[in-house]
Amino acid sequence: MKKIISLVFVSSLLLGACGSADATSTAGTAVTPVATHTPRPVLTTEAASSIKVQPEALNGLEINVWTPWYDVEAGLFDTLVKEFNGKNEWGIQVKVQHQVNFTNLYDATTNSLPNSERPDMVIALPEHALEWNENRLVTDLTPYVQDPVYGMDARDIPFVFWNQDEVANVRVAVPAQRTARFLLWNETWAGELGFDASPAAPDDFKQQACRAQQSMLKDEAPQNDSTGGWYVDTEPMTAYAWLLAFEGGVLEGNGYHFLTPNNIESFKFLRELSEQTCAWQSAQVDAITAFTSRQALFITASLQDLPAVARAFAAAKSRDDWKVIAFPGANDDALVVYGSSYVVLDSTDEEELASWLFIRWLLENEQDARFVEATHLFPLRTSTLELLGDYKKTHPQWAEAVDLLPKGELQPQLASWRKVKIMLGDGFDHMYRVNVSSGQVAAILAQMESLSRDISE
Repeated sequence: MKKIISLVFVSSLLLGACGSADATSTAGTAVTPVATHTPRPVLTTEAASSIKVQPEALNGLEINVWTPWYDVEAGLFDTLVKEFNGKNEWGIQVKVQHQVNFTNLYDATTNSLPNSERPDMVIALPEHALEWNENRLVTDLTPYVQDPVYGMDARDIPFVFWNQDEVANVRVAVPAQRTARFLLWNETWAGELGFDASPAAPDDFKQQACRAQQSMLKDEAPQNDSTGGWYVDTEPMTAYAWLLAFEGGVLEGNGYHFLTPNNIESFKFLRELSEQTCAWQSAQVDAITAFTSRQALFITASLQDLPAVARAFAAAKSRDDWKVIAFPGANDDALVVYGSSYVVLDSTDEEELASWLFIRWLLENEQDARFVEATHLFPLRTSTLELLGDYKKTHPQWAEAVDLLPKGELQPQLASWRKVKIMLGDGFDHMYRVNVSSGQVAAILAQMESLSRDISE
């Protein structure tokens, strides 16, 4: 076994995991789409805030906000900041600085924390907030959410969004954006292959993928004989979703546990797909092209990828219908939900309240809907769907994705997930790059378990 997992592999995983090339990036049980929260107290004329800040102290107060965004998201956020600055009743002024990506944001914020020049609020990943919270540098937003004057009713924010940022009764953040990874399935082609429904279990997925591959043997082009099934994707959230689909996972108590029977079964199933040429990869053709040209019955994509897939089908003049589905499990399908959150860093009472009021405004339905239309991600509030009727009609696959939210699960609520998820993706990718056999996947999982413990200490 030791020959399979080389020292080079071990070193590369450690180096990759200790980096911070984070994507907008779950161990929980299936949840209902709407959270059950403690409702905000009904406001009355006698209601008094528990936050001891006089409203006039906010007038002209400037708060600094750092984001990981660029291009469309940065442009929209700049517009929203301008609107908020111009019309908010308290006279709060927001200054924004875009850090381009989550890696730069994390590094810049972490480096600023010992200094007085740190931002008041950042849009960061939940695991980043947890790490900063361990150093007592994050404001618990629970009192703000529940305040009778300045609070908000979060009952229509889905559980899988809202509860990600609450640990041990401390609200380290609130959701800013949420996405997920899905399987995309060519319904028209599957129908021609004899299937009238999307896969309901792993064996169904295998049968459809293998039949698609077998159909490629019937033409006169030998170069496509190994295509047709699932176009392999080694993103960390894809690997994690497959583990969950087999009722596996990565957590045990407050630590990590990769080497389990269900995880072995999951990775063995995926490697057998490749060994039987029912799953494939290529450096010559990308996943979306393979999907639109019927070289792949299944591909994996994130929510924000769906418009590009739709444009590719239109460009190819394909009339095929395609669907968004979760990762099929034997008993329940799996869906990995992840994304960024609004984090308020420890500051003065006035600056913390001003940051919260800006966040509360951003979470209102009108702003939420504008984020959806610009980014194509999930609406954070169920009630926002009332403003998105036209968008749903023109983006049917997005609507299918929203309908799958009840299957969503939480990510591990550990600061170390920042590193461990990268290690998971690296190990999953290594399994395909060196063509590890299905009988040897336990060695990969054992190495993942060892490394996860090392990098989470």
